[in-house]
Amino acid sequence: MSLYVDIRKKYKNFQLDVAFETQPGETLALLGASGSGKSMTLKCIAGLVSPDEGVIRVNGRTLFDSSARIDLVPQARNVGYLFQNYALFPNMTVWQNIAIAWRPPAGAGRLKRRDALAMRAAAVDALLARYELSALAGQYPVQLSGGQQQRAALARIYAYEPEALLLDEPFSALDTFLRENMQAELKRNIRGYPGDVVLVTHSRDEAYKIAGRLVILDEGIPVAEGPTKEIFEDPKAAQAARITGCKNISPIRKTGPSTCFAEDWGIELDAGREVLEGHRYAGIRAHDFVPEEGPNSFEIEIDDVVEGPFEKNVILRAKGQGGPGCRLWWIVDRGASVENVTLLSVRPESILLLR
Repeated sequence: MSLYVDIRKKYKNFQLDVAFETQPGETLALLGASGSGKSMTLKCIAGLVSPDEGVIRVNGRTLFDSSARIDLVPQARNVGYLFQNYALFPNMTVWQNIAIAWRPPAGAGRLKRRDALAMRAAAVDALLARYELSALAGQYPVQLSGGQQQRAALARIYAYEPEALLLDEPFSALDTFLRENMQAELKRNIRGYPGDVVLVTHSRDEAYKIAGRLVILDEGIPVAEGPTKEIFEDPKAAQAARITGCKNISPIRKTGPSTCFAEDWGIELDAGREVLEGHRYAGIRAHDFVPEEGPNSFEIEIDDVVEGPFEKNVILRAKGQGGPGCRLWWIVDRGASVENVTLLSVRPESILLLR
């Protein structure tokens, strides 16, 4: 089972131009800033919005093809869409919400009404048990917690056995504690789902925790695609590095086979590998500085220390450098003493070389 997407659509102030193909049974995340075209891509797959041109297929079945003038209505696409608010019917119980979505299997059209109702009841009861909702079958959505609503919404989607599952920012309105709990719960709930899952999110942590593959969008264009952990380790593009949380990015000038000069920071770096002509930026993640002499050592001056509940953000610059572009971010544990640190180093393998 796989989802193939290759679409273009004029969107706000830019052209959405997205192409990707999922691997069977995987969870893929579309990650990007607000307004980058993530949700628009999902709506095009679901049939809620029509692309200007392109092709969308699921398991070889064409949902949209501009050249062939195919544009199936959402009901004919067999794609499950989990909205941000879960969209449960408020006047129906959990059991009824799931039952209304159930469809009899192929060949069951000749069943007597009594037999069809019994088949539906068995299917609904099985989904209630799978998602630990049996005790809540008679409850209404307003009586459920956020996690219970999510499970009920997923059970309703699975009742009609969609070929792909689309998750549109399912945790965006939740506080941090509830969001982290429900991320773990969602990962459990989609485990074993035979179709493809596409998650839209602006949270890099969410994408990292849930998705095995990642597409990073920047103003409607994919700037990175591949296994999630590999992209975080080596984003390759400056836009992808920023979106995955790299706070320190500077234009560079090549000075040797493996060395470059970071123009914003005023320091020379040895990346321990070839610096190519296409490498235009260097990136250093804020956790990767080491407060001791070592590879790529440089003297520093600390401008500010911003203390959070668990970490400190140290804002600094190389000694003698000035201007806003020269600032670097260093993140340390909250209990770490940084006041007397005058030198930092960074391992060559921790330097990101970016196009």
